[in-house]
Amino acid sequence: MGMTISEKILAAHSNKDTVRPGDFILAKVDLAFANDITAPIAIEKLREWGVREVFDREKVIIIPDHFTPNKDIRAATQCSLVRKFVKEYRIKNYFEVGRCGIEHIFLPEQGFIAPGDLIVGADSHTCTHGALGAFSCGVGSTDIAVAMATGEIWLKVPPTIKLVYKGELPLWTTAKDLILYTIGDIGVDGATYMAMEFTGDTISRLSISGRLTMCNMAVEAGAKNGIVAPDKVTLEYIKGKIRKPYKIYESDPDAEFVDIREYNVEKIEPQVACPSLPSNVKSVSQLKDVRIDQVVIGSCTNGHLEDLELAAKVLKGKKIHPDVRAIIIPATPKIYLEALRKGLIDIFVEAGAVVGPSTCGPCLGGHMGILAEGEVAVATTNRNFVGRMGHPKSYIYLANPAVAAASAVKGRIVHPEEVC
Repeated sequence: MGMTISEKILAAHSNKDTVRPGDFILAKVDLAFANDITAPIAIEKLREWGVREVFDREKVIIIPDHFTPNKDIRAATQCSLVRKFVKEYRIKNYFEVGRCGIEHIFLPEQGFIAPGDLIVGADSHTCTHGALGAFSCGVGSTDIAVAMATGEIWLKVPPTIKLVYKGELPLWTTAKDLILYTIGDIGVDGATYMAMEFTGDTISRLSISGRLTMCNMAVEAGAKNGIVAPDKVTLEYIKGKIRKPYKIYESDPDAEFVDIREYNVEKIEPQVACPSLPSNVKSVSQLKDVRIDQVVIGSCTNGHLEDLELAAKVLKGKKIHPDVRAIIIPATPKIYLEALRKGLIDIFVEAGAVVGPSTCGPCLGGHMGILAEGEVAVATTNRNFVGRMGHPKSYIYLANPAVAAASAVKGRIVHPEEVC
C-alpha cells in the first residue's frame, strides 16, 4: 500500500521506510519558529532545563508579530525578553518590527519554506506552509522548546482526508470561500488530527497566495496540517528563494485516505462564516441587512498582495460608509511596498480606510481594532470565536477581501456585485 504526501515526509524525517496513521515517531525538523507571545514560554523552559544553545542557530527563527509594535508595557517586556534570548543564544534569524511582518506569510516569502520540509511553529496557523508541499504544523511552546534544543519533535502520524476541487472559480469567489465552504461542510471537528490534502484542477490553477489561505484555515477544521502537492506553480514561486536542497513528494495512486470529498466550485458563491464558529457558513446572498461597525482586511489568511488588490478593485473611487471603520493591514513590509508602488495605499486612504503596519494586531484581539460590546465586524481573518476580536458580546463575520471591502462601502454585509 502506498503513502500520502504527508506520510512520506514524516517517514523521511523519522528515518523510516514507511509510516502509517497512528504511528508515533520522533522526527527531525527543518525549521522551528516562535513569536513574541509563544517564544517567552519556550525560553523559560530552555533556561529551566539548563539548555544553553539551540540545535542549529540558522534553523530556529523568532518573529515578533502578534502584539507588535508593542501595544503596552507587558508586550514590550515580552519582546525585550525575546531580544535578550536571541543575543545570548546567537540566533541568526531574528526579524525585528519593520523587517518581518506576519510570520506565516513572511517565512515563505523569504524562502525559509521548501517542499518536503518538516516545519514546527509555536502557533496554530503554522499549517499555512503546507501550501508549498511541506509538512507544517503548530505545536505548544514546550514542544517548540524541545525542538529548539534537540532538532526533533514527537508526532503521531495523522490520517489524510483528500479534498478535490473541480471547475473554474466564479467571479468574486476566492480560495477563502473554498476553505470556508469546506469547513461549513465537514465542521470544525471534521478533520480532527488529520492531514487535509487539497487537490484537483481548481487547486492547480490557484496562486500560492490562494493555497496559503486554504492551508492556513485547515486548523479551523481541526486538522493537524494542510498540504498541497508541489507543481509548476510551486516551483515558479520558490525559484530564486530556496538556497538548499529540497525534495518533491506526492501521494501514491494507492495511498489510503480516511475520506475523499469532491466539490464543484462553479456552484460556490462568496461565503461568510457567521458568529461564532468558522463552520457557521452561509452564502453572502443569504445575509440580509447585517449592519456592521468595522472591517478588517489582512492577517496571515488574507494579507497577501492579491488580497489587497482585490479589496482595492472594490474600493477604487468609492468611500467607506460613515458608520464603518475600515482597517487594512499588509502582511509584510514587502507586500506593503508593492501595494504602495501599485497605488493601492492611495485607494485605501482616499476611500477613508486606515492602513496599519504589518502585524497580527486585531485578528487575535491584540490591538489596533478591538471591538466594543455589541459591535459587529467583517474580517478576512481566520477565527470568529466569542471574544476573539474584543468584547465577548461583539460579533465577527469572516469573509473574503472583496466581500469585506464591499461591506465597508455599504455599511452592511453585501455581495461585491452590489458595489462593482
